[in-house]
Amino acid sequence: MHFRAKMCVLMLAIATLFGMAGTPARAQSKDHVVSLSELNKDAARPAQTRQSNEEAVRTLLSSDSGQKALKSAGVDYQKVDKAIGQLSDEDVAKLAERSRKAQNDFSAGRISDRDLMWIIVIALGIIVLALVLR
Repeated sequence: MHFRAKMCVLMLAIATLFGMAGTPARAQSKDHVVSLSELNKDAARPAQTRQSNEEAVRTLLSSDSGQKALKSAGVDYQKVDKAIGQLSDEDVAKLAERSRKAQNDFSAGRISDRDLMWIIVIALGIIVLALVLR
C-alpha cells in the first residue's frame, strides 16, 4: 500500500506540472489592462514635473530682478543653478510654486520690482538652507 501512495503522489505531481505548463502561455497572450506606453508615460511624469519646477525657479532667478537680487546678495548664478539641481523634489516644487506666484503677481502689477527682489533673496536663502541641512 505504501508503494501505491507514492505512485499516486508521483502521478499527481506529473499531472500538475503538465497542466500548469500551458498556463503561462495563455496568461501572456491576454491583453494587459495597462499598456506599456502608458506605463512609460507614468514613469517619465515625475522627471518631467521636476524639470518643469526647476525651470520655473531658474526663470525667476535669471530675470532682470533675479539677477539684481543675486548681485545684491553677492551670489553667483552658476552656484545657485547647481544648487537647484541638488534640492529634493519637494523643495524644488515649493520654490517653483512660489516662483510662479511671484512672477504672476509681478506681471499683474500686484507687487513691485523691489518686492520681487526680496522674494528672490528669500528664495536664495531657502535654497542655501535646504542644501546646508541635507
